[in-house]
Amino acid sequence: MVEDFEHCYRALRSRDPRFDGWFFAAVTTTGIYCRPSCPARTPARPNVRFYPSAAAAQQGGFRACLRCRPDAVPGSPEWNGRTDVVSRAMRCIAEGLVDREGVEGLASRLGYGARQLRRMLVAEVGAGPLALARAQRAQTARLLVETTDLGMAEIAFAAGFSSIRQFNDTFKEVLGRTPSELRERAGGARRAGGRAGGAPGPAAEGAACSTIALRLPFRRPMASSELLGFLGARSIAGIEEQEDGVYRRTLRLPHGNGVVSLEPGQGNIAARLVLADLRDLAVAVARCRRLLDLDADPVAVDAALSADPLLARLVAATPGRRVAGAVDGFELAVRAVGGQQVSVTSARAVLGRLVAVAGPGVGLQTGHMQGPAPGAAALSRVFPTPEEILSAPPGALAMPAARREAVIALARAADSGSLELDAGADPEEVATRLVALPGVGPWTASYVALRALGDPDVFLPSDLGVRRALERLGAPSTPRSALALAERWRPWRSYALMYLWSAAAPTHRDAA
Repeated sequence: MVEDFEHCYRALRSRDPRFDGWFFAAVTTTGIYCRPSCPARTPARPNVRFYPSAAAAQQGGFRACLRCRPDAVPGSPEWNGRTDVVSRAMRCIAEGLVDREGVEGLASRLGYGARQLRRMLVAEVGAGPLALARAQRAQTARLLVETTDLGMAEIAFAAGFSSIRQFNDTFKEVLGRTPSELRERAGGARRAGGRAGGAPGPAAEGAACSTIALRLPFRRPMASSELLGFLGARSIAGIEEQEDGVYRRTLRLPHGNGVVSLEPGQGNIAARLVLADLRDLAVAVARCRRLLDLDADPVAVDAALSADPLLARLVAATPGRRVAGAVDGFELAVRAVGGQQVSVTSARAVLGRLVAVAGPGVGLQTGHMQGPAPGAAALSRVFPTPEEILSAPPGALAMPAARREAVIALARAADSGSLELDAGADPEEVATRLVALPGVGPWTASYVALRALGDPDVFLPSDLGVRRALERLGAPSTPRSALALAERWRPWRSYALMYLWSAAAPTHRDAA
């Protein structure tokens, strides 16, 4: 889109928030870059440059506008709606893979050479992996500067900077202010709770942890209550719960465990994160955004689906439905296998026992997640790893033999490394490897692609909920007919699926 100057300039002149995250506008006379909806006066055409990412604008020598905060907009729907190597690289960078394993680690994970990967990213995003990771570190650091009273040294290392000097230099270059000046501008530290100082590190059982409150932006409209309700209806005891419209769950993160509370806000999702290690903040935020599909473009999706008379009424009734994602690919795959051929209620019971027997304790003080609200203490465990499932006693997998063997085969494949289900996984390769496992069929592989890998164009023609919804809408419901019907919903069949499930009976069997 940045190649179409007139299109971009019209969006900038109209201050259209729908384009926030799609591109960024830089002004040569001020040296500042903004989001398209920035309320500042529209600059003259000769003084404007358009960039496809915040990192590209920063590499071009521009600093972020402190008024519209362009580095805090929703992510580009372009990467959210694709499954190619560039989109997978963007998700891995958001997960902090470059900070943990370097560019070589990222390239190796994606199956490319470092130089080749950099060329692809520069061609499409306008910046290489190091610049993209640097932009993310700056955003994380700014969030901590503005919302906590943590010391600058702690913030620097928590955000992934290798030194205080690098932290200060990046702040000055990206934002045009020092960290101290930015904190003063934000009105002083606003303590969100948690640890007051000391180097970030893992928390022991019951040890103090850090709590960060933040707002997760999205593009409107968004059926946030319905999405959180979808997740809550499938919650597994011990790791998830929903109460009074607030969804909470535990997280396994690279440096420790965490707990997140998610609640609909005014034009955003209010998130409260309890972390054993502040270095996991950016990763936790990225996983929450994937879980809630916050980088989607609902206007484009709903416009395409509402053009079909069959879905028009569903879209009009609840616009902005998102595809429920996952915070961990392996967990979602186990849930899909464990929930095959049974109701959601039965799947929750089976998976709850697995978590109770094989899932280790979360090791965090979570009772203060929502102040005095009860229930947060029930989040006592994290979902077991492949190794923990394989070493669990037989009673942990209280399910029919075929499904039990399928879960074991899945855990063995993930434990050996022959099956990767993280942010950089190739959906086609994952599907091939999944259906090769005993007891795992095409439905399960598609469900994993839908929720764990974020494929926007998945359809489940044999799903009972889909068949019930089509019958209610007066459409043919056989798998072959449903698949043919869904052709007109491309490339947004995953979203059509969410609308159909909403029209199905609440008890439909669509697995965990």
